Amino acid sequence: MRGTRPLSALTCTAVLAAVLAGQPASAAVEPTVRVSATTVVGTHNAYERGTYTYLAQSLDARPGLIELDVWPDVFARQWRVSHSNPVGNDNNCVAATSATQLYTGTRNKNLEHCLDDIRLWLGAHPDAGPLILKLELKTGFSSRTGQGPAQLDALLAARLGDRVFRPADLKGGYASLDAAARADAWPTRQQLAGKVIVELIPGTVEEGNPTDTLRTDVEYARHLSALAAAGTLVRAQAFPAVHNAQAGDPRTRYTEVSLRPWFVVFDGDASAYVTGGIDTAWYHANHYLLVMTDAQNVPPAVGNTDPDAARARVAELAAAHASVTSADWAALPAVVGEVLPRG
Repeated sequence: MRGTRPLSALTCTAVLAAVLAGQPASAAVEPTVRVSATTVVGTHNAYERGTYTYLAQSLDARPGLIELDVWPDVFARQWRVSHSNPVGNDNNCVAATSATQLYTGTRNKNLEHCLDDIRLWLGAHPDAGPLILKLELKTGFSSRTGQGPAQLDALLAARLGDRVFRPADLKGGYASLDAAARADAWPTRQQLAGKVIVELIPGTVEEGNPTDTLRTDVEYARHLSALAAAGTLVRAQAFPAVHNAQAGDPRTRYTEVSLRPWFVVFDGDASAYVTGGIDTAWYHANHYLLVMTDAQNVPPAVGNTDPDAARARVAELAAAHASVTSADWAALPAVVGEVLPRG
């Protein structure tokens, strides 16, 4: 693989031994390996209070990805974090101003406080990460109320600051994000320690709304294109993802051909990827990030009480070229912290 150090036989043996021994294989992956060549574990809906009392506790397990569900509250014009409440918060984020306050205080805070919690936690754990922050915009953007891509960028920049690995950082001098990814311009895990990669996906409500003709992925890709044309791509803070598994190059769904090179992150159901006849090696060969969700539901299903089975599932999906195996395994912190070679 261009730009990456090949895994030695000793490293591969160490990974296998760690998995068979029921221990995390993270130590077997060298920090000099690029993020495009590793597989990490994600925590689905890490913001839910029934999963973790405080968001910082989800980060304590050292996941490779956490997911927040975000609603643009069109009445209060605030960014809410909740599974199903569009005008209120229902989450484990607190209004911390220091790392010592991350595990106390009133919860149910806005997105900006969740971002503060992440920034403060990373500041206290400089060796952690990179962390993919997956934002599901439940109803999409609401530009008419000042909650569009530019406003989300501003919020992310204000709260996460230089912790964000931005599209401009990947693009560098390449013609597009696609060209940069195919050249494997992704940094190493060591270079991205303490950093956040923000992923945006369309929300379930948005995707089920037949009157919504401008989905999150397309709107943000247009935003990236416009910023690049204006020479201000550095303002962009997030990577739009192609949502839902599809054979071939899923970007062909976008009729605006000029938008396709802005997508280098792909996100869909793990079962669809591994049982649907999809050539996932294509993602690995082009160094695209591939997020496989609901990893626990790939037949046979793996619950949150069997760490050995969960580790085996992570290894299975790593072999199937996943960059992230996202699952409901919060009760298995040793599994959540795993990092494996991809492919």
